[in-house]
Amino acid sequence: MRRIRNRQEDDAKIDITPMLDVVFIMLIFFIVTASFIKESGAKVTKPEAENSVKHPKASILLAIDENNEVWLDRRSIDPRAIKANIARMRAESPDGEVIVQADIESNAETVMKVIDALKEAGIPVPTVATKSE
Repeated sequence: MRRIRNRQEDDAKIDITPMLDVVFIMLIFFIVTASFIKESGAKVTKPEAENSVKHPKASILLAIDENNEVWLDRRSIDPRAIKANIARMRAESPDGEVIVQADIESNAETVMKVIDALKEAGIPVPTVATKSE
């Protein structure tokens, strides 16, 4: 016996495979081209400076807030743990620069402890962030 196909059933199906392919390709494109902004995790009021230089390769941001808490990678850390954390992060991105974001209200003692810890971690001249114009 021969089967008789119903022509309407065959025409009613829509193949969505090409559409899914396009969606996945667009998703991959946006993920690859997105620029990821690193944040230190603390709200910092930066001091003003007459001279400033932009650092586009800044990938490690270390912040000191008004309560003298040190923030790295959106978490509060002890200043004594800076050397180990920076060494780990420098291993992940060796070309990245370390930027210190010190609040106007933070103590100079805390800022100097952070800078000394960065020097121990192998960063000879740490960069301190200032307000941009």
